[in-house]
Amino acid sequence: MAERIAEVHRNTSETKIQVRINLDGEGKLSANTGVPFLEHMMDQIARHGVIDIDVDCDGDLHIDDHHTVEDIGITLGQAFAQALGNKAGIRRYGHAYVPLDEALSRVVIDFSGRPGLFMQCEFTRGNIGRFDTQLFWEFFQGFVNHAGATLHIDSLKGFNAHHQAETIFKAFGRAVRMAVEEDERMGGRIASTKGSL
Repeated sequence: MAERIAEVHRNTSETKIQVRINLDGEGKLSANTGVPFLEHMMDQIARHGVIDIDVDCDGDLHIDDHHTVEDIGITLGQAFAQALGNKAGIRRYGHAYVPLDEALSRVVIDFSGRPGLFMQCEFTRGNIGRFDTQLFWEFFQGFVNHAGATLHIDSLKGFNAHHQAETIFKAFGRAVRMAVEEDERMGGRIASTKGSL
């Protein structure tokens, strides 16, 4: 399989973002976003997805974190789409259940080319530190729209909002890892009877 590395730049009046990913990396994150809790969550994606992620963002944080979080999701999705190319030879589907103490989340992803986010998570708090938990939906919505993925996220148990979020991002990383892995039995073919994704 060829190198699966992508770099994307996104510049708007709200954010200036550079994202670089290596889908066959070592699980390392380098992030400078001004949103510490999002960086903590992206570290889960990198570590559990075994993906190298470099993110640099200069956003309008003097307003709030919304544009920064959403636009990082968008740019990360664009990088995934670029790195995956025509998706020949990948498993396409991935899933994971991840616990953290009392919390348990399930994430299922399909790099189908059809964007869709189906997220069932009632966070027990509206904020984790200064991070607005509503922004998790914005992050994943931006990702699926630009990665061309169908994503189901279910927070099944938990009363600690930090644990809820962390199980979601760890499960997302593990599901993504499964989905983008090369499937040797596919022999480089695309995992669709249509012949394209």
